[in-house]
Amino acid sequence: MSLLWRNRELRIGLSPERIYVSGAASLDLPAGDGGWAAALGALPGILKGRNGVASVVLADQLMRYALLPHHEALKSDEQWTALARHRFSVLHGPRADEWQVNIAATAPHGARLACAVDKALIQALAETFVKSQLKLRSVQPFLVAAFNRIRRRVGNGSCWIVVEEPGRLTLALIQRGAWTAIRSRRADAQWRKVLAEILERESAFLGLSQPVTRVIVCAQGEFDVELHQQWRAEALSYRELALSRE
Repeated sequence: MSLLWRNRELRIGLSPERIYVSGAASLDLPAGDGGWAAALGALPGILKGRNGVASVVLADQLMRYALLPHHEALKSDEQWTALARHRFSVLHGPRADEWQVNIAATAPHGARLACAVDKALIQALAETFVKSQLKLRSVQPFLVAAFNRIRRRVGNGSCWIVVEEPGRLTLALIQRGAWTAIRSRRADAQWRKVLAEILERESAFLGLSQPVTRVIVCAQGEFDVELHQQWRAEALSYRELALSRE
């Protein structure tokens, strides 16, 4: 029964520029302001006539992240969430009041990953699925979904995870299996050629005593690992990570 149920699951990757759909071609969206309105407007047409269960992965462009160091005094999810809300408020001001905040544990006694997204987007997603014949099983940020799919290959090692989205890179540093840093930065079309310099600058900013030379790139398009022979580089497909099951 569970195998048949999983085979019916529809997986959707939602971004401002494109909607990825399992078992179907991607839908490119008109150029917009980088928000989620166009994607939500197109979603009912994708869901029409489908039934069963669906999971949605949200592009990192739609998310805000913060890494919260382990704190022995914080015992409950509510305490961690309160800390995350305070952190986002300090970083982003009053607009953080309009965000839904969730916390993900990364490792025993490790940092917590705080993820924030517009409450209006989550509400609009819920309403869209209520009107369809599909049950919304889960909503995940791309970074979290991708890490869950590659965590075995990361193991207790150290690496950079680099997520490419239009005009943006999300960089996560993992050291000995523990999340150490997460940063977002603008990137132009030449980022593939200068990735080594980007990571070297980030390493210097973080004051790393030992360089991390392994990098896993979640790329939208081709990524030539031979361009970065000084790194142990691996390239994975953004689309496949967004749509694959854990």
